[in-house]
Amino acid sequence: MRGTVSGTFFVLKIWRCVTISAKELYINDDIRAKEVRMLDENNGQLGIMSLNDAKTYAYDRGLDLVLIAPTATPPVCRAMDYGKYRYEQDKKEKEAKKKQQVVEIKEVQLSCRIDTHDFETKAGHAIKFLTEGNKVRVKLKFKGREIAHQELGREMLEKFAEACSEVGTVDKKPVLEGKQLTMFMAPVTPGKEAK
Repeated sequence: MRGTVSGTFFVLKIWRCVTISAKELYINDDIRAKEVRMLDENNGQLGIMSLNDAKTYAYDRGLDLVLIAPTATPPVCRAMDYGKYRYEQDKKEKEAKKKQQVVEIKEVQLSCRIDTHDFETKAGHAIKFLTEGNKVRVKLKFKGREIAHQELGREMLEKFAEACSEVGTVDKKPVLEGKQLTMFMAPVTPGKEAK
């Protein structure tokens, strides 16, 4: 049996809002307050005024009204050139990213019965990674019943740390995780000597 559905349809009006973060601020018509504490373009106090008066003040000077402290009572707004402000913020972020150094974690794997030449090769790789400014994760895998002799693994990692001591220090002491010992080494920073 078929029936008809009759009901009321609701129309939702969605306001255009910009989320408040370091990058995005509420500007001009997005501000929803009756009164605001107003600052001029030079951060001078203009006092508390209605939102319309604040918009008029900003528009008369060819500026935008920007909500800079939404949680204050009343909210604080400032008249500024928003495009110029965003440009300067983006420029500062790019400069900060350029100065920021990315540290990668490289990995070297050992075993308890590693041969001398293989050990020297792995130590050479670790030294290369450390001189490039990267951290090194050194993993020593136990095979079969070697897990019963963890002291041999710890001695091997100590020997490895000693081989790399000119360019790196032990950042995190060896820790047993399952059937492997893991140790982290960090590059020696200028002015600090390896332990």
